Amino acid sequence: MLKSHYEPTATRAALINKHSHCKVKAYGGLALNWPVGGLNPYAVANSLKNGAKIIWMPTRDAANSLTFGNMSGDFFDRPGITILDEQDRLKPVVYEIMDLVRENDRFLATGHLSPKESIILCREGVKRKVPMILTHPEFPRTKMSGEIQKEMADLGVLIEKNWFNIGQKAVTPEEMAHNIRTAGVSRVYIATDRGQGTCPPPAEEYGEFIAMLIRQGFSDAEIRQMTTEVPRQIGHEQGVR
Repeated sequence: MLKSHYEPTATRAALINKHSHCKVKAYGGLALNWPVGGLNPYAVANSLKNGAKIIWMPTRDAANSLTFGNMSGDFFDRPGITILDEQDRLKPVVYEIMDLVRENDRFLATGHLSPKESIILCREGVKRKVPMILTHPEFPRTKMSGEIQKEMADLGVLIEKNWFNIGQKAVTPEEMAHNIRTAGVSRVYIATDRGQGTCPPPAEEYGEFIAMLIRQGFSDAEIRQMTTEVPRQIGHEQGVR
């Protein structure tokens, strides 16, 4: 899965699949930051038409994220984006986006929204039968307790786990393992959040994540669920879940 904070990646994934001759298949998505118009249903519709598998709510440009300051690589000043109105209700455009994602049988991820926003979004998304992902809840800007993660998982939300959060020491291997077990391996998939030019290659980091899970006592079957079975729900061409 190719993720960019600033541009759609579905067409890039298509080019990789056509020309790289890789054994694995690349997928793309869209993060709803200012370069694509923020909460822009037209950008969502276009990306879904081009094969995007995940639509992320704002990441670096989320109001919640910007309360922590810019992230490395940010290069313009901007107001933060929130999905809630002044009465803490979801904005009408958020429902438009949710409907587009559901109609195309893809996934909507919480991005760098605040825990409060993410919980509201996930609960409403599940009510509207939108496939939902809780994005890296061990990341300092989006951190949630294991108990809240379990609540979301019990609703049917998929929970993303990133090796980068261990690498940056935002969470210990023990805490990560505890949160995975609390949410349940059948609702969790692992990723790296790597691919930056200054970081180790994602495949190498993915291997480190699996090795850590083995050290934490996860079985081969549990690891297969988090590395194969759950991700297959996201990437399956027919959207089978």
